[in-house]
Amino acid sequence: MKAIKKFDEFLKEKIVKKQSTDKSRAEFLIQESENSYINLLEKIQKIKISDINANDFVKSCYDILMELIRAKMLLNGYNASGIGAHEAEISYMRVLEFDENDVQFTDQIRFFRNGMLYYGTILDKDYAEKVIEFTKKIYKNLTNKIKDKTSQAGK
Repeated sequence: MKAIKKFDEFLKEKIVKKQSTDKSRAEFLIQESENSYINLLEKIQKIKISDINANDFVKSCYDILMELIRAKMLLNGYNASGIGAHEAEISYMRVLEFDENDVQFTDQIRFFRNGMLYYGTILDKDYAEKVIEFTKKIYKNLTNKIKDKTSQAGK
């Protein structure tokens, strides 16, 4: 897995485009992410994590984080689409001043999620637990950055 490019490179390649803010879509994504996060916490309590459901938990975590990143991008006037869009969105975490280790781990989750969807990758309970703990940490940080209206506006 190679290192993820800088956000400016995705802008130059037109994978990310500058646009007017889309507050309505961003609010929808924020609400979806919140609902999914609550659902994730309920599933953890009721179902418990196992090797059998590890992939499902990892996919859920990935979706929760990506919805929040997309929402913040939309609030700041960016939209990613096409091949490389998910990588561009993860790269945006750098613009939001996330630690590089967090950016790289999010990209690893993206890589494994793609593996699940397209190549039959099977993840285990230990990895799912690690992803869930990471998601809990990043979810709070992302929601705080979304609430901060001045955070990276117009960048």
